[in-house]
This record gives sequence, structure tokens and C-alpha cells, in this order.
Amino acid sequence: MPYEPYDAFLLVSFGGPEANEDVISFLENVTRGRNIPRERLAEVGQHYYLYGGVSPINQQCRDLIAAIRTDFAAAGVDLPIYWGNRFWTPMLSDTVAQMARDGVRRVVAMATSAYSSYSSHRAYLDDIAAAREAVGPDAPDIELIRPFFDHPGFIEPLVEHTRDALDRLPEDRRAGARVLFSAHSIPTAMADASGAPGRDHGPGGAYVAQLTEVARLVGERLGEEHPYELVYQSRSGPPAQPWLEPDVNDRLAELAEQGVTAVAVVPHGFVSDHMEVVYDLDNEARETAQKHGMHFVRASSPGTHPRFVAMVRELVAERASGAEPFGLTSLPACHDCPEGCCSQH
Repeated sequence: MPYEPYDAFLLVSFGGPEANEDVISFLENVTRGRNIPRERLAEVGQHYYLYGGVSPINQQCRDLIAAIRTDFAAAGVDLPIYWGNRFWTPMLSDTVAQMARDGVRRVVAMATSAYSSYSSHRAYLDDIAAAREAVGPDAPDIELIRPFFDHPGFIEPLVEHTRDALDRLPEDRRAGARVLFSAHSIPTAMADASGAPGRDHGPGGAYVAQLTEVARLVGERLGEEHPYELVYQSRSGPPAQPWLEPDVNDRLAELAEQGVTAVAVVPHGFVSDHMEVVYDLDNEARETAQKHGMHFVRASSPGTHPRFVAMVRELVAERASGAEPFGLTSLPACHDCPEGCCSQH
């Protein structure tokens, strides 16, 4: 069953190194034009060297593609699947060129990011446009699926994985455990600019509103015995530039002072357990919690959960039919991405 009007599906991701010798070149790709000092790149590179220079994200994309291919086949969806990264092989421009050689003319694409901000949505659109321009007039048209933060296929795996994490806590600490929903921090100016023009999302714009809504949707399903809140991680900007807070490590220290003895951290800002999850949470945040005598567990991201994989097919069908987006909340998803949407100022 072809999903007209599309003749291919494209997964667009961030990309990551897969060997020690790749690390600095990858980081240079990510930071090109930002005048990041070489010593800072070397510092960040240490995170990758701890894992042999291998970021988990590429294998996670391969696993997701395999799961999508199986799901598509079972549902009779006849769409070839392509994969292109923004910053490491397979590079998006190379993938678009391959699609052109294969005669692909119209593509439905999904980014491995659920939210609306410049870095999590608009940058993908910009890179798709740049890749098409590099390929030239034979490049296929590429339409990006909307941010899917509120889709049941994203929410339900987070609920299941958070319950699994809480079950790993000692039984006598489980009932009152604090749940911290963690997302990538971004500059407050970028956050305030996220979302469709003319819509007042409040402080932090659509990005913070959507993260807050996902925390609510998951937190309410956990029950009142688990108070929850939103924290941020992976800040990388200069100290003088305001970024979204509180930082997860700072908040862990504060909670310990308040007598909290157990925490479950949920990386709800991510779709897979890539480097900023396994290093910033599994290493840094865990060490902070343990230093303060707190029990620490971390929930898995959606990854290749069957409900998440099925969501991909549902979003493709939604885009193909032109139907209104279906989710669990009335917050606008900014799926048409009008001029100025998610733009960085």
C-alpha cells in the first residue's frame, strides 16, 4: 500500500562519531562557524573517548530504521527508507543525492526530535533545504513530519519506562521518589522565540510549554505519590548567556538538602539514549545524586518501543492524508512551521 503522494521515507538525525579518530572532526562539524575554542572541543571529546569514540546515536538510528521497516511491511506500507544525518555520515546531502539518483520525487521525513525550537525543529528544515540546494534541480521535495511531543506513541513509552525505572528503586524509597523530567537546555532567547508567531506560549515559548505538557501527561499517569518537575541538562553556552534552568545537577543538590532520598530521571527531551543521556545523566547526574546520598534511577527514552515505532507510521499517514494532528493535548504543534517559526534571534 503506497502512501501517496510520497514515494520514500527519510529519517533525519543528528549523527555521531563511530571511532576515536572521528570525534574532533564530528565536533568541528557541529560547531562550525561558532568560533568554539579547540580546547573546548577536546574537553567535550572526552565524553566520547570514554566509549571508544562511539556515539550511541547512529546504531540507535539503525535499530529504529530496522523496526520501522518491519512495521511498514506488516502494515503493507510500500515506502523505501533512507537515512541522513546533519553532522556525520551518512550525511544528509549525500542521502538526498542518492534519492535523486534513485528517482525519488517526493519524500516524507521525520527528525529524531519531538519538540519545537530552532535546534530541535527549524534547524532540521534549514539543513534539508541546504541539502536539496546542494543536489540541485533533481533533488526530491521533502516534507518534515510535525513535532510529535504530544502523540500517544511518544507519551506511552515514557510512562512505561518511567514505571520500570521507579520499580528499580528500593521498595521503602519508591513511594516518595521525586521524578525529574530532563531536557536539553537551550538559550532562553531561543526558547522564547520557539513556536508559531502570534501565539503566546508564556515564558520559554513553545519549547518549554511542550516539555511541561509532556511532563504533566506522564506525571499524571504515575500517580500523586510521585511528585515531578522539569529540569535541564547539557548546557554548553558561555556563562554570561542565560540558558534554561534549573540544571539537573543543581536541582539534585537542592533536593538532597530538602530531604529527598530517591529520584527517577526521565530524559523526556530525547527520543533515544544517545551521548547526552548516557554521559550527562548516567555519569554526571548519577554521581551528583550518589554524592548526596540519593538513590538514582534513569528511565529509558522511547527508543524502539513498539508504540513509538507504530507512531512513525501513523504520522506518515497523518501527513499523507492532510488530517489535523491528533495528540493528547490542545497545545499547538506548529507542524506547518510558518515563516519565523522556531527561529533563532
